[in-house]
Amino acid sequence: MAKKENLVTGVDIGSSAVKVCQLRKTGKSYSLIALGSAALPPGSVEDGVLQEPDEVGEVIAALFKNLKIKNSKVGISISGYSVIVKKLNLEVMEEEELFDHITREAEQYIPFDVDEVYLDFQDLQTSGEEGERTDVMLVAAKKEVIDEYLIMLEEQKLQPVLVDVDGFALENIWETTTDSITNVALVDIGASKMNINIIADGASVLARDIVVGSDQLTEQIANTLGVEYEEAEKIKLGRIPTDENRKEVEDIFNQTCTQWVLEIKKAIDLYAGNHPDRPLERLILSGGGSKIKGLKSFIQKETGIDVVSFNPFLKMKINTKKIDPDYIDSIAPEMAIAAGLAIRPASF
Repeated sequence: MAKKENLVTGVDIGSSAVKVCQLRKTGKSYSLIALGSAALPPGSVEDGVLQEPDEVGEVIAALFKNLKIKNSKVGISISGYSVIVKKLNLEVMEEEELFDHITREAEQYIPFDVDEVYLDFQDLQTSGEEGERTDVMLVAAKKEVIDEYLIMLEEQKLQPVLVDVDGFALENIWETTTDSITNVALVDIGASKMNINIIADGASVLARDIVVGSDQLTEQIANTLGVEYEEAEKIKLGRIPTDENRKEVEDIFNQTCTQWVLEIKKAIDLYAGNHPDRPLERLILSGGGSKIKGLKSFIQKETGIDVVSFNPFLKMKINTKKIDPDYIDSIAPEMAIAAGLAIRPASF
């Protein structure tokens, strides 16, 4: 009989909403147990930093209660200016030696005081046959920012056992749910940030956060048309027809989305310049912003790369009596990071 593995509950805390996902792993397959999203009060999280921990904590607790989630071991992820992800090329060393080197030399790689950050690293084992140098992914995150999240979760009787980076959570769920190791750009568009992670031959070769997001569109539509935020959000997603204001809405869309595409192209061009022999085969789009009407075809036209909407639950087992398939289809793109956390084991 296939062995069950205890996993964390994935909690993705964005700037406009909290997304929660619980999975079960049996053997090599996953089952979706629970998923849901709840809006956060405006301004309670800004650029990945908790501004109103009590309010965010209450929203998370209510979501856990509504979804009847009993597993209190949670994994979260971070992004924004408080986290630095850097790829280093170093001499091949044993893990202990590498740890000593990175802790000793960290300040030359990161713009923070080494005493103020949590450090982690992973040897990407790219030394090849020569065996002299290897790529190492270094992550540094500000202690005060992380500690705020940990305290907030513990106050809700939750046990944080994992802190990841948004781009890596995205990479994990992509690689876990797709069999093919192809060269892809993972692009997650949230309310206030866009995360780009380019994967080549199964390894991340370029990861960056950009402070642009789908809230820009909503705010501009609301201001230009003089409508409430909620109505502007529906116009953005194509749920309300905009016949009399079509020109204004199209202008806003073209201006803002062109800015996003320029950022995506910058990352793609940088990758292409360094890896001319490994062209990107696909661009995988996720995040709440990916649901904007017409965005997928706009990015495809501008980049010339096949764009696919990411549904992390496509190959998972789902009890459709408990979870409505239509709801899963509508929320799947914005659940990618939460799902990427939820596939991680609860014990390390």
